[in-house]
Amino acid sequence: MSTLHMLSHSPFTDSRLGSCLRLCGAQDAILLCGDATYALQAGSAPFQALHAKALNVFVLAEDAQARGLALPEWAQRVDYPGFVQLSIEHDKVNTWL
Repeated sequence: MSTLHMLSHSPFTDSRLGSCLRLCGAQDAILLCGDATYALQAGSAPFQALHAKALNVFVLAEDAQARGLALPEWAQRVDYPGFVQLSIEHDKVNTWL
């Protein structure tokens, strides 16, 4: 069973990203939206943790653009229809509130 993990909080203010990464399986994916996109700041600890886990990482395009973030090659940009498609493709969706 695959799970889409949705994160929207800054990885610099709490431990949701770290908890999520500990639970992620090989078939799981992560969708960063809102302030969670700050995890893609090159050289940061969240950036390194995401890259090291080698998961499918997706980023809501408008949130990354609003924050002026460049995406690494291992993260995929999605729009809202792409977000809906990810929700359909995975068995479960877990929102880290």
